[in-house]
Formats: sequence, structure tokens, C-alpha cells
Amino acid sequence: MPSVSVIVPIYQVEDYLKRCLETLVNQTLEDIEIILVNDGSTDRSAEIAKEYQEKYRTKIRYVEKENGGLSDARNFGMQYAKGEYVAFLDSDDYVELSTYQDMYMLAKKEKSDLVECDFIWEYPHKQKEDIGQIYQGKHEMLEKVRVVAWNKLIKREILEKTKIKFPKGYHYEDVEFTYQLIPHLEIISFLKKPCIHYIQRENSISNSQNERTKEIFDVLEHVLKYYQENQIFETYQEELEYLYTRYALCSSFLRIVKVKDKTIRKQLLDLTFEKLNTKFPNWKKNKILLHRKSSKNFYMRTVNSFTYKIYAFFFRMIG
Repeated sequence: MPSVSVIVPIYQVEDYLKRCLETLVNQTLEDIEIILVNDGSTDRSAEIAKEYQEKYRTKIRYVEKENGGLSDARNFGMQYAKGEYVAFLDSDDYVELSTYQDMYMLAKKEKSDLVECDFIWEYPHKQKEDIGQIYQGKHEMLEKVRVVAWNKLIKREILEKTKIKFPKGYHYEDVEFTYQLIPHLEIISFLKKPCIHYIQRENSISNSQNERTKEIFDVLEHVLKYYQENQIFETYQEELEYLYTRYALCSSFLRIVKVKDKTIRKQLLDLTFEKLNTKFPNWKKNKILLHRKSSKNFYMRTVNSFTYKIYAFFFRMIG
């Protein structure tokens, strides 16, 4: 059994793939399995991936499928993973050479279900370290976790037991995957070291805003339904209400104000405020929102039907 399986979805990344693969095949962790999932690429990505698979037969497994998107490619790759732990890496990103050895050694030392590391936002002309907050237990994790799949090492046994998958056909796939996974984790560890280089491309999904921004509410609805169906909604209700509020008034809100089409932008803003007040009508009384001191919480406490419109105008002007 390999120590770690790294699942790498590939789609139209011929300009980035070699750098990604070089950092994987040269990992200091020898017992690593690299699963390359070609998600219907039509550029030179397949050719590059096959070249590496031929050169590193003991480390790389190459598989192909019709284009189905990032989530579908990750789910497809999971069926081939044999490692004790599983990691996901986007093929335009790359990692430090000791990443998976450091994470795996920490996982073994602390008998972790999940290990999270810090990472680097890499822009064309600058870099910025993303240093996460250390949280204790599932309740704090729901509140504070960085909702990305690619900076985490996850025990494969948990993925197989829970059968949690990424939602096909939606943006914000990491949101659903992460929040559904959290209730099943007991021991969570932190590698306080920036290991992943998160590449910021102008044409990437995360940097282009349109009507699909509203899909966050479909994804959040899936999360709430999962907690309800597993009879754990009441256990985590405070955190779920808080994170729904935070998405509506912070990250999703900031994406919506960047939508260029004025009509769509207004529709999405109205929909957001309606969704929040319908799903959680008492959100302003949320204990985390009221008692956890932060600039973000202070801002959210000032939001009402009047200030919401003012903030939308303000953030669009400075965005």
C-alpha cells in the first residue's frame, strides 16, 4: 500500500502541467502514488502526462475520461487510489518537494484523520502566504476551516466509509466536500508550513464572476440536507447558520458585486439577501456572529436591508 495517493485532474493545462508533475515525481516521500486523470483535454496535456507516466511507471498511473469537470475527475480518480492517505492537487498548481513526506509523517505521528497545511497565493508578480487558524474539534473546524481540498491529506478509509464525493456540475465543489467530511473527523493536525503554490490565472473559474455565482446556495443546500439526513443538524446548527451567513454576506457577496451585467448583478444580490433571511431568519442573533470578535463579524452585524445596498455599491466601487 502506498503511503499517499495524489489525485491530479488534468484539463487544458499544457503550460502548467510539467511544473506540477516535476514537483510530484521528485517528492522526498518515495512511497507515493500519482493518479493523473485526463478529463478530456484537447491540448498537449495528455501527451505530457503520458510522457511522465512512461518515465515514472512505478509512481504514476494515467487514466482518461470524457470531460465532466473538476469534481467528476476527482471522483473518478478516487476509485484508483490505494494509498493510506489521499491528497488532491490541481494541475496548474505545484508543491514544495517535502510536502507529502512532511504531511504524512505528521499524520502518522498524531494518528490523524486529516492534515492541513498552509499555502502560497501565487500571482504573476507577487506571492502571499495564507496562514490558517488552528482549530480544536469539529465545531471550530466548521467555523474556521479554509474550504479547499488541495491543502489537505485525508485518510482514505474515511473517504471509502462515508462515500463522500465532490458534487458534479457545480462550482464551489470544495465547499460541499469539506463540510460533509468534517463530522467524520476525530483527529485533525496542522503542518504550519506553506507547502502548496496556488496559481492565480486571470481566466480561472475563481477569477471570473457570472450568473453561476448563485450555485453557492445549491451547494450550501446540499450541505444542510446532508446534516439533516444524518440527524446531526441540531448538533451543528450554530456553525451552519454562521457559515451560511458568512457566505451570503462576505465571500459570495464580494463575488456578486464583480458581476459585470447590471441586471444579473441586481438579481443575484436580491436573491442572496432573500435566501439568507428565508433559510435563517434569526441569523442576526447567531452566537458566533455576536460574540466572536473580528472585523468580518463586526461588518456582518451592521448589515440590514438598507446597509446591504450601500455595501454592494461601495464594494463594487473599490473592487
